[in-house]
Amino acid sequence: MPVRPDRRALYPKDWKAVSLSIRERAGWRCEGSPDIYPDCRAANGMPHSVTGSRVVLTVAHLDHDETSSDPSNLRAMCQRCHLTYDARHHAANAAATHRRKAPQLDMWSAS
Repeated sequence: MPVRPDRRALYPKDWKAVSLSIRERAGWRCEGSPDIYPDCRAANGMPHSVTGSRVVLTVAHLDHDETSSDPSNLRAMCQRCHLTYDARHHAANAAATHRRKAPQLDMWSAS
């Protein structure tokens, strides 16, 4: 997944090289999401055998810490595996954003 411009400063300065090395380590194939699709080996640029969409190999932070460049914390993943792996993390962030933006009701105010 592309790095969002507002998050770019969090990534290591050499992220492009780190990301490339992880995809090369994986032979340009998905390394699978650990618990859900561990055997996925979708090849970059080819149609995905399950979704049919063209695979764009991304690099996932297993602990969701964008500042990390430790290869043991990084895994090459296709879109299906990366989005599935991050789903809970994305849901928690969305809920926190919703709570932060929701209008607050003041139960003690006079009507």
